[in-house]
Amino acid sequence: MQRLKRVLNSVAAASLLAGTVAQSSQPACLSPAALVVSPDGATLYIACATADRVLVFDTATRKMKRSITTTPCPTGLCLSADGTRLFVTCAAPESRVCMVETPSGKVAGEFSAGHTAMAPVLSPDGRTLFVCNRFNNDVSVFDWAAKRELRRIAVRREPVAAAITPDGKRLLVANHLPAGRADVEHVAAVVSVIDTARGQVVDDLWLPNGSGAVNDVRVSPDGRFAVLTHLIGRFWRPATQIERGAMNSNAMTIIALDRMEVLNTVLFDNWDRGAANPWGVAWSADSRTLVVTHAGTHEVSVIDFPALLAKLVDMPAALPRINVPYVFGAPANAPTDASNDLSLLAGARERRRLPKDNLGPRGVVVVGRRAYVANYFSDTLNVIELDRLSPKVETIPLGPKPRMTAARLGELYFHDARLCFQGWQSCSSCHPGDARVDALNWDLPNDGLGNPKNTKSLLLAHKTAPVMSLGQRETAEAAVRVGIQRILLTLQPDKVASAMDAYLKSRKPIPSPHLVNGNLSPAALHGEKLFHSAETRCAHCHPPPLFTDLRSHDVGTRGPADRDTDKFDTPSLVELWRTAPYLHDGSVATLRDLLVFSNKDDRHGRTSHLGADDIADLCEFLLSL
Repeated sequence: MQRLKRVLNSVAAASLLAGTVAQSSQPACLSPAALVVSPDGATLYIACATADRVLVFDTATRKMKRSITTTPCPTGLCLSADGTRLFVTCAAPESRVCMVETPSGKVAGEFSAGHTAMAPVLSPDGRTLFVCNRFNNDVSVFDWAAKRELRRIAVRREPVAAAITPDGKRLLVANHLPAGRADVEHVAAVVSVIDTARGQVVDDLWLPNGSGAVNDVRVSPDGRFAVLTHLIGRFWRPATQIERGAMNSNAMTIIALDRMEVLNTVLFDNWDRGAANPWGVAWSADSRTLVVTHAGTHEVSVIDFPALLAKLVDMPAALPRINVPYVFGAPANAPTDASNDLSLLAGARERRRLPKDNLGPRGVVVVGRRAYVANYFSDTLNVIELDRLSPKVETIPLGPKPRMTAARLGELYFHDARLCFQGWQSCSSCHPGDARVDALNWDLPNDGLGNPKNTKSLLLAHKTAPVMSLGQRETAEAAVRVGIQRILLTLQPDKVASAMDAYLKSRKPIPSPHLVNGNLSPAALHGEKLFHSAETRCAHCHPPPLFTDLRSHDVGTRGPADRDTDKFDTPSLVELWRTAPYLHDGSVATLRDLLVFSNKDDRHGRTSHLGADDIADLCEFLLSL
């Protein structure tokens, strides 16, 4: 319990998204991450994640009008229809939503939200505010005028973005990661469709097999389509090459809103160049131009959307689907699956590199025929002329040049696909969400082929060597360097790997959503006693504070693809709530399933004598770490 309190105290001083923030009048970094523009296009609001502020930018004069303090970490923005109220989600284990009166720039009110609130969305009538609570796996519904939460709506896993249809009847919620087992045929994130009148999920729209790392979803102004950005991990192939998206492809999925179905999935990559880590999405007012940022390759895609639709219509329906269908049992006349076509965007998309030193584009909005792009790592704003005759890009510093500490530089490298051969992926492609997990099994060649392993979180990796499921790497430092060579397929100077080491070492555990006011619940307290008891012997292999004995064991969890001699590294249990699915092969969806169905002969802790209530309490403790 003391260890848990120490962790919480350390996390309280840390940003949830990008490490410790210098508490001074001028932060080391601003980290602009989200944008929203006033209805008249005259004012741009910029959420600066590591600076605890929202910048107010005048689009005509190109000058900053004011800075609004919003603590902690602002993650999302939305405006009332008349532009007089700005809602800001401020992420924390117990988040806040700040309501700013825009004429004065004053915070006029605030109310509580869930764990790591983000992506606020107002209903078209302006009365209801929806907020994604990322680590509660739900959406809050607020009567903002009364500062009252009306209900919570459960969704799949880590909701990070949302968009509402113009009639206000459906809210589309983008889940960041797949939920469930990783050793099944179809593993993918979903879009949860919420009926706003009923206050419940009425459908889950499945993305193509391997889809995850979803970052944004936006509805077209004409209400006909929604587009979301994501990756497609080709986890069913041995990870022996990355060319032509053999490991990770970078995509957007188009949803037809009239029938609330996935229309198709389109790749941003070219045959010889990846477009890593697509992030933000913005539409022009006439719904004809779509702008997407690529955070890994530091560029934007400018897409002629009607031309893209025409290409999709013209695709030969006779071609077979290569991926598992979006919904099992799809009709035979469903549109051809485009998620393997690296040429589809040719002629319908301009791919524009940002000027040098504009790094990590994330948030984007379109005003008239200009796109405004927020660059997370360079603290700059790009203004991009969208017309082909004038493709000018202007760079506007949002503050002093950011002070790049070793950890911050390592964070940039970790997300930078320029380090990868042809820009197909970055380290964050397989370890999104601040170096955590993608919930997929990968067949890496470092332990032979044909035996895929589930992606492990890199949190505490430098303290829990050896690393990887079979402990192949003696240290995390060695794993970082081998990863650059064998996964990014390039050679980099050691300063790059050293900076990544500094970044990974700076990562702090985030308090679990299972805690109650920062403390273990009564059920978890009972589970803690069971965990440390001589009867279960759980703590024998998972002793605090790291909750691992740093050794490998045979605990009866080998699967059909494993060798008879395989022993598996004892994983740390810190942030276990965040790293499902479980076991080295991702074959267990929940901790209860692990203890009840995957603990043959009590080799993975003595739990067979425990009743259902004790199992539940033990799981509650483990999920609170």
